[in-house]
Amino acid sequence: MTLSPFAIKWLPVLLLAVSNIFMTLAWYGHLKFKSTPLLIVIAVSWGIAFFEYCLAVPANRIGHAVWSAAELKTMQEVITLIVFAGFSVVVLKEPLGWNHLGGFTLIAAGAALIFRG
Repeated sequence: MTLSPFAIKWLPVLLLAVSNIFMTLAWYGHLKFKSTPLLIVIAVSWGIAFFEYCLAVPANRIGHAVWSAAELKTMQEVITLIVFAGFSVVVLKEPLGWNHLGGFTLIAAGAALIFRG
């Protein structure tokens, strides 16, 4: 299967975004089920994380054709913050304060340096 240059560049971003949804659910979704035994939570989280890996590994394999490993990792971290912020507010019902937004902004500024070339 041959991918277009557009797909090689942007499919990894999409795959990383979807994989981060799975990973955020695996890492933090169990906080809504605190009465569930820890071993069950771990097993379910590993099952969810499997799907994250099924998306993240191809994202990095495909993406490395046009992005450096540092750029891919930076992209993943910024996507993680965006997904987590939404998850925190929508699912966990935890508000984001100015300090969270300020910290995320500083991280995004650092990420921008990676892509300056």
